[in-house]
Amino acid sequence: MRAFAALLLLFLPAAAQPTMEALGQKWTVPIADDWKVESVDGIPTLQLLVPRPSTQPRRPTQYALAQTPDYQQLTLELEMKKEPAALRNRRTSLMIVYAWRDKDHFNYAHLSVDAARQQSVHNGIFHVYGGDRVRISSEEGPPTLTDESWHKVKLVYDGSKGRVDVYVNGESSPSMRAVDLSLGAGKFGIGSFFDLGSFRKLKVTGKTASGS
Repeated sequence: MRAFAALLLLFLPAAAQPTMEALGQKWTVPIADDWKVESVDGIPTLQLLVPRPSTQPRRPTQYALAQTPDYQQLTLELEMKKEPAALRNRRTSLMIVYAWRDKDHFNYAHLSVDAARQQSVHNGIFHVYGGDRVRISSEEGPPTLTDESWHKVKLVYDGSKGRVDVYVNGESSPSMRAVDLSLGAGKFGIGSFFDLGSFRKLKVTGKTASGS
């Protein structure tokens, strides 16, 4: 009987991830109760309320994934705000996922209170390809989420060249840059490795793999 039950599970469809609507997009999230959509100062805001550190492989899982076609070229602009100091007992960071193909293959921009030279796994561009995340950007440059105010962030990705640039608070030069030709077109997401934060004023433009 146990063998039959185990065999039956193999043929049952996997449970669909929860979905939610926020910031003009439909998202899938790992656990719906970890997220909240509300108006803050009259502006629609998506809040990540529960940190869930990844185990093994060492890579992020706590992010909302936009249900869009795969983007070959993507410009994503938004404002993000890390959790208040009174609520945390650790360093704080947020992230933007891009070139997402599946849960085992994607890249992400990690924006942190730390400079990369302080924490090599913070404040940079990282690549996930079946295993632990790997840094693919330089460790040069200052921290990006330096205080608890809203930070304007723009990510520009060209999948045909594999290049991504991330600009913070209107700077004309990118705070982060990397090149990865292994993924190409993909979806995008927002979240954190193991912290809390809020996101608002999302604007997405670009060209999908289908040419639209």
